[in-house]
This record gives sequence, C-alpha cells and structure tokens, in this order.
Amino acid sequence: MPPKKNPLRLNKLQLRTLALAQVMAADETLSSRNDDTGEVTLLQLPRPHGNHVHIGRFVVSARDVSGFTNPAVWKALERKELARAEDALTIVITSTGVEYDTGLSDRFLTPSDH
Repeated sequence: MPPKKNPLRLNKLQLRTLALAQVMAADETLSSRNDDTGEVTLLQLPRPHGNHVHIGRFVVSARDVSGFTNPAVWKALERKELARAEDALTIVITSTGVEYDTGLSDRFLTPSDH
C-alpha cells in the first residue's frame, strides 16, 4: 500500500510553506545542511517584491510565501517536528521536514525570467 498523503494533516498554508522551505533547503546558496543530523538551516527567508518572490532560480507568487511571515505556521510545523525557529531570523528544517512529502514539490518550480 502506498504511503498516506499528508499523514500529519498539515493545512494548505503549512504544506505550501514547508514545500517552499524544502526548495530552499535543496539549494546550497540558500541553506546550510548539517550532515550529521540531516537538518537544514535556511540562511534567509525570501522577501516579496511586487506580486512575486525569488527563491533561488525560481519565481513564486507572493501569496504562496505568506506562511514564511506567519508565526503560527512555524509553531505548527515545530509541533509536528518538521521545523523549528532557532530565533526570530533562523529557521531549521528537521530531517523529517526535509523528507516530508507535501505533494507540492513540482508546483513551485517555475524558473525566473529575470
């Protein structure tokens, strides 16, 4: 039997936020990986300009990154052991969070045209 989709029952905003954090975690210019633990520290959260935001070489709707500035989203991801806020500026994606299948991994992969 295939694994259950979204077994931790994340809501849509939590799923989008985690999926985008996973995109950042896969980019060595946006994150730092701890090889011993499998955790990834996001070096900086993206800031929207206009109606979009750049995440590495991808462009994403500003609406889709709204969870990055929502403390409740990070608290929920922390309760589910997918991420944690080290401080106000540092987000760590746990090894479980890096591997979690959000079902959205290909949704945000539109290369930037500028």
